[in-house]
Amino acid sequence: MKKDTVIGTILIVVIMIWWFASSSANNEAARAAQIAKKAAADSVAALQAEKSGTANSLVLPVTGNTELKAAPVLGGAPAETASAEVAADSSAKDAAEAAPAKIEQRTVTVETDKFIMTLTNKGAKIQSVIVKALADSAGKFPELIQDTTLGALDLKLGPVDLSEVLFDAGSAPEKIVVDNEATVEFVFADVNGNKVIRSFGFTKNGAAVRQVNKFVGFRVNDYELVWKGGMKETEELPKGSTVNAAGYFFSEVVYNNTDYVERETVGDSWTLNDGKLLWTGLRRKYVAMTVQFDAPTRAVVEAKKFKVMDSESDPGTYRLTVKDELRADSLAYNFMVLPLQWDEIEEYDVGYEKIIATGSSWFPGSRVWFVWICKVLLKLLNLFYSMIPNYGVAIILITVLVRGITTPFTVKQLKSTAAMSKLKPQLDEINVKYRSDPQKKQAAIMELYQKEGVNPMASCTGGCLPMLFQMPVFMGLFFVLGRAVELRGMPAFLWITDLSKSDVIIEAIKIPFLMPNGITLLPIIMLVTMVFQTKVTMQGNAGMDPAQQKMMMWMMPAMMFLFSAVMPSGLVLYWTISNVWTIVQYKILHRNMDNGSAPKTVKGKKVQDAQIVK
Repeated sequence: MKKDTVIGTILIVVIMIWWFASSSANNEAARAAQIAKKAAADSVAALQAEKSGTANSLVLPVTGNTELKAAPVLGGAPAETASAEVAADSSAKDAAEAAPAKIEQRTVTVETDKFIMTLTNKGAKIQSVIVKALADSAGKFPELIQDTTLGALDLKLGPVDLSEVLFDAGSAPEKIVVDNEATVEFVFADVNGNKVIRSFGFTKNGAAVRQVNKFVGFRVNDYELVWKGGMKETEELPKGSTVNAAGYFFSEVVYNNTDYVERETVGDSWTLNDGKLLWTGLRRKYVAMTVQFDAPTRAVVEAKKFKVMDSESDPGTYRLTVKDELRADSLAYNFMVLPLQWDEIEEYDVGYEKIIATGSSWFPGSRVWFVWICKVLLKLLNLFYSMIPNYGVAIILITVLVRGITTPFTVKQLKSTAAMSKLKPQLDEINVKYRSDPQKKQAAIMELYQKEGVNPMASCTGGCLPMLFQMPVFMGLFFVLGRAVELRGMPAFLWITDLSKSDVIIEAIKIPFLMPNGITLLPIIMLVTMVFQTKVTMQGNAGMDPAQQKMMMWMMPAMMFLFSAVMPSGLVLYWTISNVWTIVQYKILHRNMDNGSAPKTVKGKKVQDAQIVK
């Protein structure tokens, strides 16, 4: 190799080494300068906060590289703008040593016997809740948060919104399976050393997550808990039908203001600012999640509706906000995950069972006696199921029991109606004779009743009492059979494979709005029995106009068919059995009464009532 070539090669290598070394030094210097800027900005924010009297206030991290602006400060005015050139007054080395370690976004998943909950350090909030009590037919557990990117329980302290702040999760592992108890703690510290500590406590078998917020080094006047992600329906919604969604797939704001438990279906927005709040939250058909305080508080609750865009049938969910003053240096409450099984949620003794069945202010005392009726009906349903492990049979037995109790009143009403119908010719004669003198007409009618031994009030009483008894029981069954988680996925017999859903027999044929999931058989049977029942029960109403009879015979069955086509098959089964009971009952009773009240004949001809001509 020539001498010039060797020298040239050596020079090229030296130049390359110098070039790479110089570039690396420049990069390190730039990185150090950037860290210095960040540290200087934090120092400026802390200094200005101290000068303005807000050194004991919470300061959010400063963002931006070219201009450093003071972050929002809790309880005081924001600091003034600081120039980026302040960074030049600090040593890059010292700034690098003083700069806090960078926090990466991460999650911690906690599994208990009740649920699987995922927490995120972004805002130190709940990201996902998967409940184990409501597994589908494939054994998959449903998600309860509608939008897991928004999650639940963001915290806002005065003007300081912590929803986007990355908290330090410490050494918490990525997955925790709770054997007894476990706590996950998230910490945010500002440049002044002030801290917000959010911890989540779990137990192996508990439905409650203990959420504690501690505020160290600064004062908090008020707070907001914001549940942005809403609540997701666990059940499969029918396609193309809003009737089923509105009646059976709930989306409600629920609360206990210590006076009563209420369920609110919100339009666009809603606010609760009266009473003392014990708990509030959201519910869907078979599950609810609530924020439960240790003692009643004057908190204000706000709800804003947002539509679930991927489902036309979903009634939507809500963004829920709880606001209140803070009277201590911490805030604690229980976040409850509650599958709505009556016996379990009643044990908490704070009115959770009234999420399933709530009375109305329209009916005095119904918040007590109606809830009691629903509880008794559900216990009877479970009692019959314990004897014969089939909820379809249990529904039939409840129907027989309820109708059996009302039978004596029905018999009394039918006998009174039959006696009144025998007096129709005399009543018509009195009406014509005293049509211009109401007082004499009334006296003559009462004299006729007394002479024949007929009590007109018995007809009203006999007819009203069964109705007065059956209506709250019917409404109770309507609530229980449509909402009881015990019926979820439970078969009855033959083609009825799930009493909580419609009994679809032909999925290929769908009727929009009426039978969106396919052809159902039980509503058709219910329609036929109801038409026949209406016809039978009108036989004793001879005074009703024929046109009115015809309208009643088809109008009510048609309306019931419209609703029952998408209702849970357990409720339709109750209606069908009740119709059959009524038909058989009326047939037997009318046969017995007709034996003594056949039309009289004169020389082989039936005697007809004379037509009254006014």
